[in-house]
Amino acid sequence: MGEQCAGMDIAQLVAEHHGAVYGYAYRLCGSVPEAEDLTQQVFLLAQQKLGQLRRAASARSWMFAILRRCFRRGRKRWQPASAASLRLNIDNIPAEVPRDEQIDRQRLQEALNEMPDGFRMVLLMYYFEDCSYREISEKLQLPMGTVMSRLARAKGHLRSRLFEPACTAVQPGQAASSQRG
Repeated sequence: MGEQCAGMDIAQLVAEHHGAVYGYAYRLCGSVPEAEDLTQQVFLLAQQKLGQLRRAASARSWMFAILRRCFRRGRKRWQPASAASLRLNIDNIPAEVPRDEQIDRQRLQEALNEMPDGFRMVLLMYYFEDCSYREISEKLQLPMGTVMSRLARAKGHLRSRLFEPACTAVQPGQAASSQRG
């Protein structure tokens, strides 16, 4: 069964992949205690199912799949959210993302936390796991169009939250008067 991984043990998996698994877990759930619990759960399950790992080269991908399952099971119920619930203002999304700006990690996590789980998971699979649209579609059992839509909305949400101009705060009375002129 796991001939190519006969020498692999859980200590080696932890040593090689703990940082990546924890980082992914933190981005999914958004809190240190939850990420720590989720990471521990992943490695406990990995230890129990180590015989299922066929190739050492696919260990990280295998553990990310365990991580996603644990995260999804941990959520009571995922409820789809409309694009309007993301409070996305198309006018504030820059066409190009400035390459030289540093992204504040806390702002990034806050923006990720604002997203529904399904949007966040698609985004993280795309960036953390380098999954293609097709791979995400297959792994999450979603239509390709849904994956593309969620990813586009999630990226737009991040751009608007991380790169919106500093002076976009508009007072309630100003919005109506500025649109009339």
